Amino acid sequence: MNFIQSIILGIVQGLSEFLPISSSGHLAVTQYFFGIKEENVLVFTVMLHFGTLISIFFVYRKDILDLLKELVELFKDVKAGRGVQPYKNETRKLGIMIIASTIPTAVIGLLFNDLFDSLYSNLLFIGCGLLVTGTCLFAAERWGGGEYGVKEMKLRHAIFIGFCQAFAICPGISRSGSTMVGGLASRFNRPHAVRFAFLISIPSVLGAFLLELPKAVEAVSAGSGTSPLTLIIGIAVAAISGYIAIKMMINAVIKEKLFYFAIYTWIVGIILIIYSIFA
Repeated sequence: MNFIQSIILGIVQGLSEFLPISSSGHLAVTQYFFGIKEENVLVFTVMLHFGTLISIFFVYRKDILDLLKELVELFKDVKAGRGVQPYKNETRKLGIMIIASTIPTAVIGLLFNDLFDSLYSNLLFIGCGLLVTGTCLFAAERWGGGEYGVKEMKLRHAIFIGFCQAFAICPGISRSGSTMVGGLASRFNRPHAVRFAFLISIPSVLGAFLLELPKAVEAVSAGSGTSPLTLIIGIAVAAISGYIAIKMMINAVIKEKLFYFAIYTWIVGIILIIYSIFA
C-alpha cells in the first residue's frame, strides 16, 4: 500500500466513522476498488481506529475527564460502603448510562462479529445496509427528537441505544447514525443525542481496536508489508478527518440536516446494489 492510498483510507475512516454513512462499508468499498485485500491492510485498519479515538478524545476531552474523575469518586463511595449511588449527580448518571449502552453492543459484537466479518466485502449487502441507514436517518430527522437530557434519561433508553449501536456491526449500517437515531427516537434533545452518541462510541471503537489488535500483532510478526511511515500518516489523517467529521455531525444534528446524509447513503447504496448485480 502506498502513501496516497494510506491518506485516502485515513480520510475515509475518519470521516465515515463519525458521519452517519458507515465506516465499515466505505472502507470495504474503497479497498475493493483499490484492489487491496483485507489481510494486507489489517494492521493499517486497526491503527486507523486508534486515529479516530484521538479525534474524539480531543473534542470531548472535558466530558471524558469529568467522567474519569467521577469514576474515582464512585470507587471511593463503594469502598466507604455508600454504594454506587448511580443518580448522585449528572456526571455519574451519564457514566452509568454509557456503561449500560455498551453492554448489548459488546455482547452482540462478540457473538456475531465473525458472521458479519464474512460479509465485509459483499457489495450487495453493504448497499442494502446503506439503504437501511438512510431510511433510519430520514425517519429520525422527521419524527425524532424531544426535550430529554441527562436528568430525564432512563436505563431503558441507554439499553435501547446500545442495541441500536450493536446493529451497526452489519457492514453498511452506520454506528454514529444508529446511535443518533436511537437517541432521537428516545426523545433526547439534539445536543444531548449527539453528545451521548459520540461518548458511547469511545468504548465501542476502543473495543474494536483491542479486539483486532492481536490479529494485527500476528500480521506484523508474519511481515505485514505496512511501513511505519505509512501507519503514522494514516493515523494522523484519520485523527484530523475524524475531528472535522465530529464537528460536521454536531452541526448537522443541531441544525436538523441529517436528511442530506440520508440522501447520500441512498444514492451510494443504490449504486452499489446495481454494480454488484451487473458487474
